[in-house]
Amino acid sequence: MKVLGVNALFHDPAAALVIDGTVVAAAEEERFSRRKHGHRPVPFAAWELPEQAARWCLEHAGLDVGDLDAVTYSFDPALAEPAEGLGLFDPWDHLRRTYAREAPGFLATALPGLDPAQVRFVPHHVAHAGSAALAAPCADADVLVLDGRGECGSSLAGTYAGGELTVHAAQRLPHSLGLHYEDLTDHLGFLRSSDEFKVMALASYGSPRFLDEIRPLVRPDGHGGFVTERVDWQSLAKRLAPGEEWGQDHADLAATVQVRLEEVLLELARWLRERSGGSRLTLAGGVALNCVANTRLHAESGYDEVWVQPAAGDAGTALGGALHVAAGAGDRIEPMPGADLGRGWDDEEIGARLRTAQVPHERVDDPARLAAETAACLAADGVVAWFQGRSEFGPRALGHRSLLANPAHAVNLERLNDVKGREQFRPVAPMVLAERAAEIFSRGPLPSPYMLFVHDVAPAWRDRIPAVVHVDGTARVQTVDREQEPLMARVLEEFDRRTGLPVVVNTSLNTAGRPMVDDPRDALECFGSAPVSMLVIGSFLVRRPGW
Repeated sequence: MKVLGVNALFHDPAAALVIDGTVVAAAEEERFSRRKHGHRPVPFAAWELPEQAARWCLEHAGLDVGDLDAVTYSFDPALAEPAEGLGLFDPWDHLRRTYAREAPGFLATALPGLDPAQVRFVPHHVAHAGSAALAAPCADADVLVLDGRGECGSSLAGTYAGGELTVHAAQRLPHSLGLHYEDLTDHLGFLRSSDEFKVMALASYGSPRFLDEIRPLVRPDGHGGFVTERVDWQSLAKRLAPGEEWGQDHADLAATVQVRLEEVLLELARWLRERSGGSRLTLAGGVALNCVANTRLHAESGYDEVWVQPAAGDAGTALGGALHVAAGAGDRIEPMPGADLGRGWDDEEIGARLRTAQVPHERVDDPARLAAETAACLAADGVVAWFQGRSEFGPRALGHRSLLANPAHAVNLERLNDVKGREQFRPVAPMVLAERAAEIFSRGPLPSPYMLFVHDVAPAWRDRIPAVVHVDGTARVQTVDREQEPLMARVLEEFDRRTGLPVVVNTSLNTAGRPMVDDPRDALECFGSAPVSMLVIGSFLVRRPGW
């Protein structure tokens, strides 16, 4: 069965293609349109479809629209209710529901030749659940979905067995851990439904001293759900305007909400494990991008394994919807092969782009030399823009569209945040060979290929790799499997040989407010506008003068 999955309604529009139960391609529209998150999560934008991503998925597989058996849409308007009846203030939400109802017609217009009758609505949280449990390495697992909102709810707790989902609990709106965290994000002067990761980073600078005020308002209900009552944020810390300097009250409030989120998630996971008797937990929904909470779930929930969908936000519902329909049709679902599901270019295509741009460059066909040149630049404290293979699906740069740097110098954190135009309290991540990770990092699960957990940095290493150690002594680790990523493994080995450090800094190849670099033109634009020492793109080196 050939199924194209589409997410569009709230934010992060994306498309994914599943053929006979195998994930073939997945990409977010932002990588094509160059608009962060594709569009803002407002009803006026809900009609915007991932047209470019969908067309690319089909082109990549050599398919025409007429070859498809189904197109999924990760929201079911038949399950939706007016916002006012759900206790939400969203006066234009009726537009969103109208656009969802008309999605088959919109899709047929965007993809000429599509029969609107082929479009299948998949409930939002079911699509999230499919993206987790069906895509996970384990065949059967429990699944916990938490986000801002779906049709009428904000969470789902269930079990997948034999490709079928049993729902044990779901939380009805207006109670929502995702919206609760979004409210704080907005109060702290950040962009709602976009910058929640900044709140998580800020929390490490604070103490959870407002727990007595927050715990009665945000609490589990003992039945797999929870209550989130309105918080008077202003009484705890004054509202910040965008860009306004934060103070200790704000860091303490972020720490409080973060800790309470972790506590409630632990209760929900323990309830689900007791209900199902399962040993494996999978996670999806925007809340599952909270790597600090994920680590506590791994350590304290009682599950033997915890796996998080690398595209846990709404983009992942495109994949989950397609997998859900494929499984329902009887296809044997294969685990997700990795996060590198987007566009890629061969050396001939990259070389043509470089010649068109009239950029001085050198072709290096020997992978060992390419890795050595990269490691030498890093060892000399250069910053390397790294563009290799297919782009990542999801918000994390995982060694395909990355900025790399030397972790030995604490100033490189400030330097990279300046390069990217980010707030200085935000950390960058370490990349390490999987077999070396346990020497340096503990507490979180290893290997950790998707950078979705935090780990404690061993005290003996904190002064050796200070650029990747957060203020609380942790790091968000990405491990590298040498069989899956042989070139990056060589870079790490070469860097270790030169410096005695088996770790390099890895952060996303973009600047603030822009999507991650996706194609060679994006890479050249980023290289041209940011103080980067060298661009390694395919088999080519592009050097800044002096490097």
